[in-house]
Amino acid sequence: MSIDARQTYMEGEVEQADGIQLVELLYRKAVEAIARARGHLRSGEILPRSRQITRASEILTELALSVDHASGGPLSRNLVELYDYMQHLLQTANVAQTEAPLAEAQRLLETLLEAWEEASAQASAGGALLSVYGQDALAEYVPVDCTY
Repeated sequence: MSIDARQTYMEGEVEQADGIQLVELLYRKAVEAIARARGHLRSGEILPRSRQITRASEILTELALSVDHASGGPLSRNLVELYDYMQHLLQTANVAQTEAPLAEAQRLLETLLEAWEEASAQASAGGALLSVYGQDALAEYVPVDCTY
């Protein structure tokens, strides 16, 4: 897929997504960026590895800034602390040029994505979705560009 086609697809996906879908999209893009960074690390490509780690870090920053502490209570604080821990892992991996911190950050994000998808499915089926991201914040949220 060409860069222009990919950009157009991403723009359409973001424009049509609700708040829950945007969070899922950001988790997926962060996981993809870390997976690419791991591949670049294995092949010794320093600049592409750093770019992918930076992309994942920017996504984590946006997710952390979007957490609604008023609605989320202690869960929101724990989530932000987890994002901070993953940021630390990404920085460690980038500086030390080691894969283990990247693998751990990727596993954590995949676990969060699975949990968010399950909560989203339950909400769609009529269950309640515990919101740590306020609906107002998500309605105004503009995600980072995930298509470098």
